[in-house]
Amino acid sequence: MKTDSQLQKDVMAELAWEPSVHAAQIGVEVKDGVVTLAGDVGTYTEKWNAELATQRVAGVKALAIELKVKLIDSGVRTDTDIAASARNVMQWTSAVQSDAVKISVEKGWITLTGQVDWKFQKEAAADAVRFLSGVVGVNDLITVGPSLKAAVVKADIEAAIKRAATEDGKRITVGVSGGDVTLSGTIHSWAERDLATQSAWNSPGVSKVIDNLTLSY
Repeated sequence: MKTDSQLQKDVMAELAWEPSVHAAQIGVEVKDGVVTLAGDVGTYTEKWNAELATQRVAGVKALAIELKVKLIDSGVRTDTDIAASARNVMQWTSAVQSDAVKISVEKGWITLTGQVDWKFQKEAAADAVRFLSGVVGVNDLITVGPSLKAAVVKADIEAAIKRAATEDGKRITVGVSGGDVTLSGTIHSWAERDLATQSAWNSPGVSKVIDNLTLSY
């Protein structure tokens, strides 16, 4: 198991390795495996990539984000401009029916609401607007409704997780209530967690995935 000091060094090295991040502007603190990122970044894209880079580091148990997006003058846009761009890019996103998602913008923060049939559509909608110029944050409040009325089959989800997560899949248990799926058990990396949750989301009829997985190194 890594010490907090070693984990801090590894996170800082990973941030420095990520070309889209100005690592010198980001402070890294670690306590009991919980990493806190603090400082100012120039775009929301940089903030997002800093989070992803940190999650790639083995030993990170949890992540606290205290990064602030401070746009340079040339990057500042009115909320009206951002909203228009968000609507345009959403119409070009083939994975999402544009009329299914509502967009509002306040002080550079985009809020997405509405309902889609699948998790990948929710993710596609957020991805479509996340990298727009002038955006300082995205609140993704889109809900996922069941694409099928049939009940979610517990055995199918468990089988999918075991196929994706190999040996760790045997340590994951699945609970199903209506369209809600609860995952519990122990996994050993962020990648295993992503595989397990994605396997659950890929099952038709799932409207919510509750992640009660414990990360253990």
